[in-house]
Amino acid sequence: MKKYFRVLALFLFTALIFNTNAQDKSQKIDEYLEKCYEYGIFNGSALVSERGNIILKKGYGYANFEWNIANEPDTKFRLGSITKQFTAMLIMQLAEKGLVKLDGKISDYLSYYPKETGEKITVHQLLTHTSGIFNYTNDPMFFRKERFFPLKPEELTKFFSGKELDFEPGSNWNYSNSGYIVLGAIIEQVTGKPYERVLQENILTPLGMNNTGFDHWEIILPKRASGYNKVFDTFQNAEYLDMSLPYAAGSLYSTVEDLFTWGEALYTDKLVSFESLKKMMTPVMNNYGYGLGIRKMSMNDGRDSITIVSHTGGINGFNTYMGRCIEDKNTIILLSNTIPASEVVVRAVRNILYDKPYDEPKRSAAAMLYRAIEDKGIDRTAEDFKKIKERKEYDVNEAEINQLGYTLMASGKLNEAIEVFKLNVELFPDSWNVYDSLGEGYMNNGDNKLALENYRKSVEKNPNNENGKKVIKELEGK
Repeated sequence: MKKYFRVLALFLFTALIFNTNAQDKSQKIDEYLEKCYEYGIFNGSALVSERGNIILKKGYGYANFEWNIANEPDTKFRLGSITKQFTAMLIMQLAEKGLVKLDGKISDYLSYYPKETGEKITVHQLLTHTSGIFNYTNDPMFFRKERFFPLKPEELTKFFSGKELDFEPGSNWNYSNSGYIVLGAIIEQVTGKPYERVLQENILTPLGMNNTGFDHWEIILPKRASGYNKVFDTFQNAEYLDMSLPYAAGSLYSTVEDLFTWGEALYTDKLVSFESLKKMMTPVMNNYGYGLGIRKMSMNDGRDSITIVSHTGGINGFNTYMGRCIEDKNTIILLSNTIPASEVVVRAVRNILYDKPYDEPKRSAAAMLYRAIEDKGIDRTAEDFKKIKERKEYDVNEAEINQLGYTLMASGKLNEAIEVFKLNVELFPDSWNVYDSLGEGYMNNGDNKLALENYRKSVEKNPNNENGKKVIKELEGK
């Protein structure tokens, strides 16, 4: 009996230590994300679990800025490319039933797909982004022309199926939303049902994911977040997009709670066998499996590495991240209806989970510069801004400052844009891209001499800058 009480006391003591440690981590993560919201680098909902136990589940900022409606754990967000792992799971279920073969060709299932390429590309290659199919979202004119109009899967495939392959199937890797459009069409063809119905019947209903589904703009969906684009320190409503266009590559909505349910199911054989799960989570090329990224990461905790299975998503006004550490059953889910949950934020949250040092969030120096130019003008701002580089609370980011220059140029403020590009050259003199951008600014302002000078510097620093070489020839001709 005494031995029993000693074991019980040890168990209770261990549980107390774990709960205390979990509460400490939860508080640190919460404080970190609150500061991220304050600094304008996260607005959304978050869920973090440790060893399968949720230690933080909270909303930050607003689901709707116009009505000041707060984000909550049950706020629904568009997922973007996190959708792909659900599509991959449906394919694996159909494969286990013998309705789809992983080595089967597109032409085995879709009679309307061009045979020249359809007879070359396998389902496995579609799942792993090794098909070579042109990624239709890389066509800048596609969404500009088509984003208002619903399209059926067969109609959607016509925008890319006739294009030349980027490479021979299986020989290389290139992220392609088009491949997952084809997978959705195959699911519909072999089941005789719409993609979203197959999803509901085979995944969402069995797992009780009642707050997840295929997004339809016209349907009244309680607690759906509005999507926003962040332009430095201001927000704009995101552009409309008919959700038939991202389809099986990116049209789902969900909550952090439902995604946690989904992630936990992937540790079990509720949906498919463990053999099929292993196949999904085995990287083929570029650390990518079936709808999932898989990579090893060292945490310097006595182990060689941990396995992170993750995916991000981005779609008009929404940016998402879901990552699971397989060995420890730790999960991080960040759903945002504005700016991306950047790798910096994800890394900090992960480091807190593993009791590792992490960097405090920083304010965007580019956002501060944008507001200062609007309020004071460029002349009074540029000199003051140079001092910001020494202040630890600001993130002086080359890409963001470059983006600010292009934003000013697009709005017709060429002089301001050139000054911002010049400032970026001073801050990052070893970067080839800052000279390229400054050259473009001068060229748009009609100063071909200075444009040529800066494009030459850019190509000198980066001999692979083919666009710079092309512009140099044009300027020399003038």
